[in-house]
Amino acid sequence: MRILTVGAGAVGGWFGSRLHRAGHDVTFLVRPRRAAALRARGLRVSGLGEQTVLAPQLVTADEPAQTYDLVLLSVKSTALDRAAKDLAPAVGPRTAILPLLNGMAHLDRLAEPFGRRAVLGGVAKVVTTLDEHGDIVRLAPPSAILTGELDGAPSARVDTVRALLAGAGIDSPDTPDITAAMWHKWVFITALGASTCLMRGSVGEFNAVPGGAGLARALLAEAAAVSAAAGYPVPDAELDFTTQTVTTAGSRLTPSMYRDVLAGRPTEVEHVLGDLVARARALAVPTPLLDLATLHLRVHQHRTAAQPGREDAG
Repeated sequence: MRILTVGAGAVGGWFGSRLHRAGHDVTFLVRPRRAAALRARGLRVSGLGEQTVLAPQLVTADEPAQTYDLVLLSVKSTALDRAAKDLAPAVGPRTAILPLLNGMAHLDRLAEPFGRRAVLGGVAKVVTTLDEHGDIVRLAPPSAILTGELDGAPSARVDTVRALLAGAGIDSPDTPDITAAMWHKWVFITALGASTCLMRGSVGEFNAVPGGAGLARALLAEAAAVSAAAGYPVPDAELDFTTQTVTTAGSRLTPSMYRDVLAGRPTEVEHVLGDLVARARALAVPTPLLDLATLHLRVHQHRTAAQPGREDAG
């Protein structure tokens, strides 16, 4: 199976490196600047006892294209439109596109040029980041990709993808309702992102002050209410896990959205929070705290957009 990983950042680079090490035919579609860095330094992965340097196959959007069997799309939502244009020549009639973005809006965006049949549902569970050199650092053990057909039907291609992932050491459990799984991940990342960004601190930092844990629980309750109203109530076990995650004293956990805020970079506010609160309005679900977090991040987004020379890395 020929695999194209769109993006070689913290998520795509991690999963692509696992597939590469397992002996699969993996190519990374990256921007010219990222390609130059990877050719100079290699794709480096560290953390949790690992120190790996790979020499990956690279391609940029201006090079001659060929089609692939599987596309792992792991860019941030702010780069989605450009990525969809760049990968178009790589998509053939039998290509499966597996997006690993949070939220749901990207499904419609990808269905426009490629057709809904080409797009699988996907959820990535990994805790990685890029350091100052652009190297991938793994921060915690999870390494999983959930996938399935968006209509929930059994699928030979999904079985093939899951087996391929499992063979590379990437957990890929059977997921009968991938749309529900995407909603539940959306609730998780919304609660974590809104909490840390609104309170400008790690999970441990805002839990160290009076009211911090209560606000995190309230943000989670609002996000879960939207998911339930959309027809995807979050199971109690997942709610308990997310509650524990956002209320753990001393936790140094921060999501990429918060790290982007600290670094003065654009965030995925519209894809993650903006879309969720818009759906809340349509479903008549009140979300005053999520509205506040969205407004807070939109101000940040407006500020970063006004800075000259801003460009999403990929």
